[in-house]
Amino acid sequence: SYLLFLGSHDSFSYWVDEKSPVGPDQATAIKRLARISLVKKIMKKWSVTQNLTFKEQLEAGIRYFDLRVSSKPGEIGQEAYFIHGLFGIKVWDGLKEINTFLEQHPKEVVFLDFNHFYAMDDSHHYFLINRICSAFGSKLCSVECVEHVTLQYMWEKKHQVLVFYHYPLYEEYPFLWPGSKMPAPWANTTNVHKLLQFLETTLEERSRYGTFHVSQAILTPRVKTIARHLIRGLKNTLVHRNLPLILNWVKAQKPGVMGVNIITSDFVELVDFAATVIALNDLLLEEDEPA
Repeated sequence: SYLLFLGSHDSFSYWVDEKSPVGPDQATAIKRLARISLVKKIMKKWSVTQNLTFKEQLEAGIRYFDLRVSSKPGEIGQEAYFIHGLFGIKVWDGLKEINTFLEQHPKEVVFLDFNHFYAMDDSHHYFLINRICSAFGSKLCSVECVEHVTLQYMWEKKHQVLVFYHYPLYEEYPFLWPGSKMPAPWANTTNVHKLLQFLETTLEERSRYGTFHVSQAILTPRVKTIARHLIRGLKNTLVHRNLPLILNWVKAQKPGVMGVNIITSDFVELVDFAATVIALNDLLLEEDEPA
């Protein structure tokens, strides 16, 4: 919780299925509109927040994954899919891809934050939790005092995965961390200056002990934003223009107690986010030198 990690927002959204039904995370009016094929093409422009696959994100330095999951209404069984307006890949396929990377890099540690669920009852959750267990096995880190979880601790135990699960069934499994241990306050604004002020304020309010902390350095389109810039999409309307300002804010931060811990962004490869975030951890080494 003292280190600084880079995360991706809606990490799985590099691929969404235009041919699938609109997801249960959308309003009824959108579902009706989506019967027109052009509407789904526009939805895709606003649903996709990443260009890189899980493997490519991991190779680029992403270690925190923001995950939203849904069953597919009308489908037999309990299969779970990633979702952001439109359905993405099966969760199982994504978990296997992440595990392959971890097998090849036994000292790497990832955070998987399952924070939104749609159209899922307990049977779907049991199915998904079993998938998580099957994918990672002994790599899963059991719930522990946050301050005890150092990289050294993870390496000694041969753990590589911390799973945060925002649903009451987490209580039944020692390897599911409660969502309350991973607060991720959300600015919900299109204004970059309001976003940066929000990030400052929520850092000042960060719990001193007992949790990790996500700074969501993302801008969120409103309905009128989408209506005005239908064809341009999220990347061209909000992200390209504002990422340099967001990156400048990141450069001014420090990790540590009450400092930045996990920073998430859209289209993480567009600016030098990873190198900037990772380099800030050197500030912790400088603090240690006099001691």
